[in-house]
Amino acid sequence: MSVILTLKFSGNPQAMEQYAKDNAEKLHGVVEAAKRHGLIAHRFYGSEDGNSIVALDEWPDRQSFEAFFAEQQSQIAPIMEGAQVTGQPEPIFWEELKTGDAYGWGS
Repeated sequence: MSVILTLKFSGNPQAMEQYAKDNAEKLHGVVEAAKRHGLIAHRFYGSEDGNSIVALDEWPDRQSFEAFFAEQQSQIAPIMEGAQVTGQPEPIFWEELKTGDAYGWGS
């Protein structure tokens, strides 16, 4: 069963969007590397107050993400700088609970 990863950063969502616009090829390269490590899905979201960014990913397992992240740290660092990220991200891995009320995402 896959895992969901939330990776929360203190940063500027508008700066992240601008960095992505100005450096699309760099982000594409990181996503391609992630896909080689098994990435299933990925999105960035910004908080309404403009102070936080979260990456929401789905991976086959925690180890796949960790291998990707270790390999791509030098490519990810400039993206975080461009998004004006301060401090360390807060990674949390989530496993789906079997509650019988799943809806959407191909449930």
